[in-house]
Amino acid sequence: MKRSLRAHLRQLGFTKDEAGDLVLPGAGKDMIRRMHRGQRRERLAAAQPFLARALDRALPSFAEGAEIDPAKIRLGLRLVRSDTRESDLFRVATLTWSVPVSAGFGRRMRYLVWDEAHDRLAGVIALGDPVYNLSVRDALIDWTVDDRAKRLVGILDAYVLGAVPPYNFLLGGKAIACLIRSRDVFDDFQRLYGESVGVISKQAKRAALVAVTTTSSMGRSSVYNRLRLGGTAYFERIGFTEGWGHFHINDALFDRMRDYLRDRDHRYADKHKFGEGPNWRLRTIRATLSALDFNENILRHGIKREVFISKLAANAYDVLRTGAEAPDISGLLSVADISDLARDRWMVPRAERGEIDYRGWQRDMIPRLIKGRLDSARVAERRAG
Repeated sequence: MKRSLRAHLRQLGFTKDEAGDLVLPGAGKDMIRRMHRGQRRERLAAAQPFLARALDRALPSFAEGAEIDPAKIRLGLRLVRSDTRESDLFRVATLTWSVPVSAGFGRRMRYLVWDEAHDRLAGVIALGDPVYNLSVRDALIDWTVDDRAKRLVGILDAYVLGAVPPYNFLLGGKAIACLIRSRDVFDDFQRLYGESVGVISKQAKRAALVAVTTTSSMGRSSVYNRLRLGGTAYFERIGFTEGWGHFHINDALFDRMRDYLRDRDHRYADKHKFGEGPNWRLRTIRATLSALDFNENILRHGIKREVFISKLAANAYDVLRTGAEAPDISGLLSVADISDLARDRWMVPRAERGEIDYRGWQRDMIPRLIKGRLDSARVAERRAG
């Protein structure tokens, strides 16, 4: 097990400093993509039976660049239910990402972002339960441990968020991010979870969604920084993660860790049902490292991701800090209104500047994008040049 761990870290390109901490093999977004490449290959291999069944049926929902008139784009949200054609389309869209996405845990609200004017998929959003410990978020709100336990229920995390081609060429990612801070999302949460009972606490929770966090997968973000519409901040930067976690422990290695613990009758080998907490994978890895007498510093991978927050309620921090005030959502717009603002602010001007040839995108490029044999942005840049 130790040899496998060391060999895996060397294969990723990690070295160690004198303190035993991991040292990244470079910097920048290309390095982060390389670090995730093995994990992405694993996920793609596991998804082959699904793609054989669902890809051909999903492709017509993706747009051809030539059929899109940016001035007519009208974005809407379609809530996704499990085990439906919409959930298959959602999964196909996430497989186009260069960094594998989480399946989320706990409460989940998944959306297809639909261009109603052209009847095509523009992007996807998935909101789920936030991580329990996030130092920059907790410091911003000024939470005590007890406050956080009582009122974390008022926050979700956007663990999937983005546009698919050709909408990503038109800064569609910015428009889609803004849709989170909408009256539609607030109302969906109230309907689905406003009167829910906590799985872990077993207590009734009269919750309102007052804030959504998200974390850039590629270090610094060009999508969320200074994301404003009509003078309103839709996302605000609050800091960086501390650069540790378990993304670099791939699924195959994690399965071997579980086998190792199972052979020793360790309770964490199969402690992964919802209600056991969101960090079971991390605890399982730590238990393995402890049993091996292996330095836990290998969990400090050094990739610090930028953290952002969107306040759906103007008084979100007061609500989260004390719970004494009713959420002030008077400033929330509808998805339709936000779509109009975002289209005129980003998407139409981007098309008019001619910086990128969104019209050259063809939906039959999607399978190559999923296989990692195509960088959609670079294709468009070459065509524009």
